[in-house]
Amino acid sequence: MKEIYIIGVGLIGGSLALDIKALNINANIYGIDSNTAHLDEALNLKIIDKKASYTDLKNADLVILSIPVDKAVVELLKVLDAIADATLVMDVGSNKLPVCKAVEHHKRRRNFLATHPIAGTEFSGPKAAIRHLFDKKTNIICEVEKTTFKLQEKALQLFSGLGMRIRYMNPEAHDKHIAYVSHLAHISSFMLGKTVIEKEKNERDIFDMAGSGFESTVRLAKSSPAMWAPIFKQNKDNVIETLNEYINNLKQFKSLMEADDFDAIFDEMQNTNHIKDILNGIQ
Repeated sequence: MKEIYIIGVGLIGGSLALDIKALNINANIYGIDSNTAHLDEALNLKIIDKKASYTDLKNADLVILSIPVDKAVVELLKVLDAIADATLVMDVGSNKLPVCKAVEHHKRRRNFLATHPIAGTEFSGPKAAIRHLFDKKTNIICEVEKTTFKLQEKALQLFSGLGMRIRYMNPEAHDKHIAYVSHLAHISSFMLGKTVIEKEKNERDIFDMAGSGFESTVRLAKSSPAMWAPIFKQNKDNVIETLNEYINNLKQFKSLMEADDFDAIFDEMQNTNHIKDILNGIQ
């Protein structure tokens, strides 16, 4: 695949561009972005080789859609309308069911592959793009059987070159599970940051007293609200379900504190310690 078009040249799109160029120095990387400043920055940082527009997509071998999920369900249809018959189109959004539903009846549905690379940082924009972001990370692929086999092969070859692990999942299951392991974590981080900001008015005290535990817990609160608010909206039902369970656990913990039942608190934490075994197993 030589002619590569990245729509959305931020952290994920930009990092993919950098790694694809390193894999194939003969590839031409084109950038499309509604933010012209981002395009200029991506060009200056040599993330992309040239700017482009949708009218150029007829020349594409691969199009990667890396934009907020609410925009993706609209723009994907325009992309599929603009491509040639042999073009592979992928999105990398955090929600998969809405985008899969949006394209299910499109005449070029078999050109599309729904993917979600589980990778990222709390930073955004072209300057956040880095090499090797996807190495040893999991990439969830949904409804792979709806993509033509030749294009599946091309995608898998690319993912292998990026060092990614592949897992297949239906979009309903993906969106339910990702609400627990990603979306809830971001909400928790934002709300912890909000709680501290509201209660600790002295910013100097926060800076001086915040240890590594606090810093790592609120790291995700530095993420882009422009990206995450649409994610929560699209996956509302699953997110609310996870919040209900999380809130119930917090209430139970508070009740144990009020009852001075610290043996039960110890047991709760001891049982939850098993999470480190699970996470160590997927390193």
